[in-house]
Amino acid sequence: MPGPVVVEGMGAIKDFVGTDLGASEWVTITQQRIDAFADATGDHQWIHVDVERAKRESPWKATIAHGYLTVSLAPVLMSQLVEVRGPSTTINSGIEKMRLSTPVVAGSRVRMSATIKGARDLPNGGVRVSIGVRFEVEGEKKPACLATLNLVYLP
Repeated sequence: MPGPVVVEGMGAIKDFVGTDLGASEWVTITQQRIDAFADATGDHQWIHVDVERAKRESPWKATIAHGYLTVSLAPVLMSQLVEVRGPSTTINSGIEKMRLSTPVVAGSRVRMSATIKGARDLPNGGVRVSIGVRFEVEGEKKPACLATLNLVYLP
């Protein structure tokens, strides 16, 4: 995988609108990661954490990752795709149009691809950027998740 796309300064982000940032490395979603997410969020629904019951009763015959676990990978995977130089901090200001289409079965590998969809200046000197993301599951035709992430880069 090539390095991230480098954006030299917040003002240059607008030059990258429409740019396909490529795809991240594959990440294996282990049962240990699913269990840790369940502990962090308090969501211990059996479809995520009860391996034996899931083998018997789940349509996938295995546990599946929480949808929000998949989305929570965005920050670390985004760092593989784009590096914006200049801001003092980056703030997640929301997610739009999130759709969870395909479950991520424990042991599956996922990766994220992204495209910069829009950028606009903010009165405080920051820039608000919309990034379309797609989480794909290795071997599956439909993505696990489609969403638009909104980030604010602050000077």
